[in-house]
Amino acid sequence: MANTKVAIIAANGSLFDAYKVFNVATAAAASDAEVGIFFTFEGLNLIHKEAHKDLPLPEGKEHFKEGFEKTNVPSIEELVSVAQEMGIKLIACQMTMDVMSLDKDVFVDGIEVGGAATFIEYARDADVSLTF
Repeated sequence: MANTKVAIIAANGSLFDAYKVFNVATAAAASDAEVGIFFTFEGLNLIHKEAHKDLPLPEGKEHFKEGFEKTNVPSIEELVSVAQEMGIKLIACQMTMDVMSLDKDVFVDGIEVGGAATFIEYARDADVSLTF
């Protein structure tokens, strides 16, 4: 996947959403793709210093938590760290942060803050665009 660019929008904030976003992003990065993720609305929870440690599971799916632990699936905290080590661009939505009165310091270190135009500029020549 060298010379491939992947643009992901993370707009939802459950544990399932986090695994979808970070599994696809890290798999693409491991295949030498350039990857950027735009976190907006509930998706900001995925990079929030505290919220990403205890993301909700969809109702009736609580048994998955045990399965994740049994099979040694990395925590979201670990996946965020791996994503950053792999050079994945993490962009927090400025508008959503403003609406929710959130400052950059409540998010994991190393993120960028930008609006929709920032993401559009990143994604305009993406080979793959995904929304979760």
